[in-house]
Amino acid sequence: MVKPGAAIIDVGINRISDDTKKSGFRLVGDVDFESMMGKAGAITPVPGGVGPMTIAMLLKNTYNAALLQMKQ
Repeated sequence: MVKPGAAIIDVGINRISDDTKKSGFRLVGDVDFESMMGKAGAITPVPGGVGPMTIAMLLKNTYNAALLQMKQ
């Protein structure tokens, strides 16, 4: 159940068969995006949702960890 107007952050990533795609598959999240469109206040898509931010934050944390190691 999802409260009407809730923000949904879909962090799942799954590969499903899709014969219409050249690769033979497509990426989807854990949330049924289409059924939540009218109910959720906001929803992140998959692909193209939180993935780029996750990568950016991992790189930032790696950089900060390297700086801390160099100070020791």
